Amino acid sequence: MTRGILGLGSNLGDRWSTLDRAVMTLRSVVGELVVSSVYESAPVGGPEGQGPYLNCVVVIDWQGSPLDLLALCHRLERDANRVRRERWGARTLDVDVLMIDGYTGTDPELIVPHPRMFDRAFVLMPLEEVAPDLVDPGWRTRLGEPATTEPAIRRVGALLSAVSE
Repeated sequence: MTRGILGLGSNLGDRWSTLDRAVMTLRSVVGELVVSSVYESAPVGGPEGQGPYLNCVVVIDWQGSPLDLLALCHRLERDANRVRRERWGARTLDVDVLMIDGYTGTDPELIVPHPRMFDRAFVLMPLEEVAPDLVDPGWRTRLGEPATTEPAIRRVGALLSAVSE
């Protein structure tokens, strides 16, 4: 088993339910997992007029290939009726492979670690909760994320499916 780390985000439709269903499906495929709190953030890049995202990070134990994990991510997106119209456009669900322990890949289909994960507060904040060993403690200063005022990324709660039954 290898630790895999996924980033999930949604800014269309019922964002909470979409994330919750994706986590429940992941749990049914991989078993135990660790889910961060859910954070809300403004979209980064892409077209104007998008609504805010809900984001979380999920840590799983993975025993398949990296491309099998990517296929699972694409399946979760399809199940959520994701339509790919434009890069960084609004989406019902985005599932990114952020890291796979012991694996580095530069295949255009799957670059791991994710090339922008350490530059995005909406990834680093939830990642810090569930895999603090991967996060540089100075990331807030580096990215200009306020430490004491209202942050650009805010914790908004936890998914019901994140609680083991």
